[in-house]
Amino acid sequence: MNSPKTSIWHRPEFLLILLSIALPLSFSTWQALLNNFAIDRAQFGGVEIGILQSLREIPGLLAFGVVFLLLIVREQPLAFVSLLLLGLGTAATGFFPSELGLYVTTVLMSIGFHYFETLRQSLALQWLDVDKAPVALGRMVSAGSMAGLVAFALIWLSLEVLHIDMVWVYVVGGSLTVIIAIWCWIAFPRFQGKAEQHKHLVLRKRYWLYYALTFLWGARRQIFVVFAGFLMVEKFGFNAGAMSLMFLATSAMAIWFSPKVGRLIAKLGERKVLIIEYAGLIVVFLAYAFVETAWVAVGLYLLDHLFFAMSFASKTYFQKIADPKDIASTSGVSFTINHIAAVVIPVVFGQIWMTNHSLVFLAGAALAAASLALAFLVPHDPGQGRETLFSARRAQAAQMSAGE
Repeated sequence: MNSPKTSIWHRPEFLLILLSIALPLSFSTWQALLNNFAIDRAQFGGVEIGILQSLREIPGLLAFGVVFLLLIVREQPLAFVSLLLLGLGTAATGFFPSELGLYVTTVLMSIGFHYFETLRQSLALQWLDVDKAPVALGRMVSAGSMAGLVAFALIWLSLEVLHIDMVWVYVVGGSLTVIIAIWCWIAFPRFQGKAEQHKHLVLRKRYWLYYALTFLWGARRQIFVVFAGFLMVEKFGFNAGAMSLMFLATSAMAIWFSPKVGRLIAKLGERKVLIIEYAGLIVVFLAYAFVETAWVAVGLYLLDHLFFAMSFASKTYFQKIADPKDIASTSGVSFTINHIAAVVIPVVFGQIWMTNHSLVFLAGAALAAASLALAFLVPHDPGQGRETLFSARRAQAAQMSAGE
């Protein structure tokens, strides 16, 4: 029988859960305060917030660079370094309440965030068994949501009850991430994946459906991340405390819902879960385009986060179809694909927002509809040689011909 140290502290899944907790302590702080800090301290409007969000996505566009960094440093320590950058960038944000200052600290934070997310996805898909991955990823999302809930609760308490300045809230959130990253670096051994990873870019034709779903997810999600929260502040007058309460509610729901999504994926398969997610998002975006009541907008925001909790179905779909040696490289490539539209959309849609914000959300509904169409091409039993419904049918036909 394994000792408690071996079964808990030396388990890769436990390290992934701790890292998943460290991430939102910084990013949730940055996200919860951003719109109010940008508007109140840096005098941002729709154009400036669009530029900032586009700058934030540039490191995501360059996430393929992770592959080349792996030539000189292994994935696990590189993940720790990325997490440190995220924490330091967040902690510094409040000290630079200007347009240029906010742009610079955002890019620093974003380099850490996007490179860490790329590496975390890669390590999770390498370390977790295929049959256990959906449930384990659900636990990771739930743990991150719990950390987010704590962060949002502390932000609300700091701002509304203790009246602490936003500058110091940024410092605390970023510092907690730094502390956890350093502790994990010291405390955990170096874990090995099941296959040596390629140290060059990998683009394979048979992964095209995963690439397409990733691209549309990035474009659609960017519309929500940038403009849904901005709508709450600009149109409905939410202050930083109210935004923190709303974020707290989304985190509370995700704690309960994410493990259930993992079990749902294991039971129904990725195809059905993705179809449910995209169909629901069409309705959410259409409603966002015409919402005029604050409580309805809050309900849509909460509903969107429930659907967002289903998004890791695309990751387990890729794990099933991928050559194990491709995971690290493709994780970087997929983050780059994810951010191609994300770099452009905030700036372009920021201009559209100034004219008619409904058009921004109608575009989101159109992207969700395109994703839904592609979800129907995911096979019921994805795997190598069964990457899409077409290849699965060809494989089945070939198998039947061989049987004859």
